[in-house]
Amino acid sequence: MRTLKGKKRSAEILIFILKILVAFIMFCPIIWVFSGSFKDLAEFTTSPGIIPKKPTLENFSYIFNNSNYFIYIKNTVLLMVLTTFGTLISSSLVAYPLARMNFWGKNVIFAIIVGTMMIPNIALIIPQYIMFGKMGWLDSLLPMIVPAFFAYPYNVFLFRQFFRSIPKELDEAATIDGCNKAGVFFNVLVPISKPVFVTIGMLSCVFWWNELTQPVFYINSDKWRTLTIALMTTFMYTSGNAFVINWPSIMAASTLMIIPPMVLYLFGSKFLVGGIKTSGLK
Repeated sequence: MRTLKGKKRSAEILIFILKILVAFIMFCPIIWVFSGSFKDLAEFTTSPGIIPKKPTLENFSYIFNNSNYFIYIKNTVLLMVLTTFGTLISSSLVAYPLARMNFWGKNVIFAIIVGTMMIPNIALIIPQYIMFGKMGWLDSLLPMIVPAFFAYPYNVFLFRQFFRSIPKELDEAATIDGCNKAGVFFNVLVPISKPVFVTIGMLSCVFWWNELTQPVFYINSDKWRTLTIALMTTFMYTSGNAFVINWPSIMAASTLMIIPPMVLYLFGSKFLVGGIKTSGLK
């Protein structure tokens, strides 16, 4: 019996050590970025060590003094908030009848919606670019914000699965009390669906905070640039005949970009795990 307990204990310790090792490997890029943000350009290019020899805050001051960083933050936050709001409203409204109502063709419609998830987003970029160009929306945030108000298939799928896990007796009780379909949705389903709303909201926020492909295609002017475009273009310059990439400033900007998603996850991780688990019950 003791031998069995000893083996179990040893296995648990080994698994714990492996988890620590994997976590360290996953954090290595973040540690390296954080370290590089406190080095000057000369040290960054000659000394690959983790600990800076002469730590400096010049890279952070360079970001705010030599770029429109606050404009980039404003654009990124505006894009993130509006697209998240749009996808929460539209995706939940689309998922509601698919999960709680009975009508002809419901399963076919859901299958078509899920089937569109198989189409790569990059395959739609060129047709969308041509369409938004004819509408006069290029060089603005509209090509990314407006589609969010027409529901994303993956979010519809998550909402539908979560709504199906809620007993239909609640709908019937609300109907007896005088609620119509809209009343059932807003007064019954929405209040008890906080986990899935927080989950999809967090996933959407992180996606649009880090998104690069669509802003690169649709945005040309500096006044609408997001943080991801700024990371790619702002900290590059020519010195004489040489093309210089200011890596330490990129690392400092990346460090600042990493903080909001990490804080968001720390506060919402409980809902994130619960929402994804519950969305797969049915």
